[in-house]
Amino acid sequence: MIKGSVMYPNTKDVNFDRDYYQNKHLTMVSKLVGSALKGLELDLGIAGRNLAELAPYVAIAHLKFEDIASFQTAFGSHAATFAADVKNFSNVQGEIQISDLVTF
Repeated sequence: MIKGSVMYPNTKDVNFDRDYYQNKHLTMVSKLVGSALKGLELDLGIAGRNLAELAPYVAIAHLKFEDIASFQTAFGSHAATFAADVKNFSNVQGEIQISDLVTF
């Protein structure tokens, strides 16, 4: 299992519409990638190392896929659509990281 994480940096002047991202953007992503998506988790940043620090990321979406090929096919074919929607919820671009998912 692999995980594609999209991380939105929590910069000083960040604007991020959590409601739109959670209820519209991620719903669109789920629909377009279809059955290749094996799971989806959303982290909404609250704080950093202590409660007085900003969280490093305002949001992190974790999309789980069976393997890298299914991620590339399902997500990659819609990447332009996903990128075009960013303006509707944020003024920062997300960083993408692909990881092997190791569970204990």
